[in-house]
Amino acid sequence: MDATQDERLALLKNTRIYQSHQVRHEAKAFKWPESRVEGEIIMSDIDREWAISELSKFITATRIVPHPAPNVLGTINAGSEEEISSQAYVVDRILDVVFPNWKQEFPDPRADQWRGYYEVALRAKTALERQTEIEEKLGDNSPHITVSQLHPWIWEGARSLWNSGHFREAVSAAVRKINAETQNKIGRRDISETDLFKQAFSLDPAREGKARLRRMTPDSSKTYQSVQRGAWLFAEGIFAGIRNPLSHEVENELSEHEALEYLAALSVLARWVDQSTVEKATGES
Repeated sequence: MDATQDERLALLKNTRIYQSHQVRHEAKAFKWPESRVEGEIIMSDIDREWAISELSKFITATRIVPHPAPNVLGTINAGSEEEISSQAYVVDRILDVVFPNWKQEFPDPRADQWRGYYEVALRAKTALERQTEIEEKLGDNSPHITVSQLHPWIWEGARSLWNSGHFREAVSAAVRKINAETQNKIGRRDISETDLFKQAFSLDPAREGKARLRRMTPDSSKTYQSVQRGAWLFAEGIFAGIRNPLSHEVENELSEHEALEYLAALSVLARWVDQSTVEKATGES
């Protein structure tokens, strides 16, 4: 269909009006996660300058413009499909950090000329640019802990399920991960969970096939006894108070905030295990 210059300008104007309306409408509809993990991650982990630059390039490429052909009435993205698809890989990773649950809001972000991607990228860019200002003005500039700052064992175990909103399963996966890593560190597959940590942090000397974990150099001090005993009692509490209820109450999903607290507790134990030295029986390599 042929289009006059006036018709094309009118179409562009209407398109911009539509875009503006959509941004306002979807911004109201967007739900921030309960624990505001996205804000915490922004402040601590991400290279904001780099992320803003990458998002800006993507926003420019996915902007809707009139079709360049003089006799075609319609719109296209400003960038090529190849350019947008290539940039989308990087933007995906940024959005997963800034808004971990964004794909639940936009299950098909490529639809309607990449409309979902465009909208959430705009929001992410604004969040990155103005996060400090927002927290200062709203009084939320207290210290934060972020999921990705937790011990690598915990986040590696939980990441996939966490990003898909399966928080209970994410915590359970993190428990399995720390159990397996502890087994690997002391070379034991015959025991697991509470018994594994009780034996690993035992005050008894290492015996053949029963290596120990030492959080500090063994001596006769009460401090040494306290840190060893504290480690296995802490592990016992995790399995009794976190792991066991999760395995028996499969129908009850955790809130994001509660799951984050559980992962933080697991991270403490993971760090203790990782930083401990392995004591083996004399003659064992």
